[in-house]
Formats: sequence, C-alpha cells, structure tokens
Amino acid sequence: MTLSLVVREGAAFGMVICSSSPAVASRCVHLRAGVGAVASQNVTNPHLGAVALNALTGGADAQSALDAAVAADGHPAYRQLMVVDAHGRTAVHSGVEALGIHHHVTGESAVAAGNLLHDKDVVEALLAGYAGSTAATVEQRLLAGLAAAITAGGEAGPVHSAGLQVVEDVPWPVTDLRVDWHEDPVAELSRLWTVWGPQKGDYRTRGLDPTAAPSYGVPGDL
Repeated sequence: MTLSLVVREGAAFGMVICSSSPAVASRCVHLRAGVGAVASQNVTNPHLGAVALNALTGGADAQSALDAAVAADGHPAYRQLMVVDAHGRTAVHSGVEALGIHHHVTGESAVAAGNLLHDKDVVEALLAGYAGSTAATVEQRLLAGLAAAITAGGEAGPVHSAGLQVVEDVPWPVTDLRVDWHEDPVAELSRLWTVWGPQKGDYRTRGLDPTAAPSYGVPGDL
C-alpha cells in the first residue's frame, strides 16, 4: 500500500513516497526544517508525524521520538513509522499488523520501508538506488531511489499517488510536489520535478527577498 524513503543530507531532510491509495503525501510526509523527518504510513495515523517531530524539537533523538509516537497511539501494531533526526540517527517501527509483505532497511542518515510489497527486495532497491545516485540534487537522488524500487517490482498492485518533499534552511518546504491520483504517479512526479527544479531557487528568493526575485512575465505582472 505504501513505499517510502526518508533521508537527511547535511541541513536538508527529504522524503519520497508512493502508494496505491490517493493523496498519500498529504497523510504520510512530515518534515521540519532543522529538526528532522518522519514517515507515518501503513494504516496511517497522520497525527503521529507531529508527535514525533515535536519530540525531536524538544531534544529527543530518533529512537526516543519514535517511542513517543508509538506510545501516543492506541493501535501501534497497525503502524509503520520511520524517523531521521538532525544528527542523521534513524529509527523505524513496523507493527505486526503491517499489511502484506512488509520490510524496512536503514542506511547512513536514511531509512526506507514499505508494505504490500512485490517482495522485500523492493525496499532494498529503494535505498540502494538513492545511495548510489550521483544526481546533483537530493530531490533527484530520492527520485532515483523510487525509480529503482518500481523497477524492482514496487508494490504488489498498481500505485496511484506519490509525493516528494524537501526542507532545507528556511522554515517552509523548498520542494513539495504531490500527485494525488494518476495512472503513473511516479512518472508524473518526475515530470513535475522537471518543471519545479529550475525554478526552486527563485521561489526561495521570493520568500526571503521579493525585491531580488525574478519576474516570470505572467499576464498582469507589470
């Protein structure tokens, strides 16, 4: 039902995700600049992302933040949670009621997990595809991981939604792309990145200093 990867690279945190269910990124992606990254998936309780991020904000490490989220939930056996903290430490919880074939794997400042998988190698491919990518941006490296996972078999059934989010040195996501329902959401997510990527820095500038921001010449922009 869901396949995702959460990472820290320097000051950046990022997450890529896909699912057979609609609007997966709106429910499962939880990043906070300077703090950490949390995925809350499987039979999803979106509140657990905020619980873990608040714990990280208060000084907890990844495992303690994960423990706080598990303790806050009445049905942890149905949840799959992943945490990366500001030091790159990772923690993961896959409840015994996680759906279908489920698996998780950790790497350097990264953790990948999924459920209702084609097989466990899919999660291994997700992390390996990301770690082995030489692409220029964290977004492209995350997309490389997701593409590798899909090539390895992906989920047991078709996926319909996907998302990519990155936070860096400003309080808002510098990338937040979502495909809420599509016949090929992974390809569509990659297409959206080709639109957003060249403009990402300009929109960051718009938030910090509108006087320095470029104009795109849209109708009505004088």
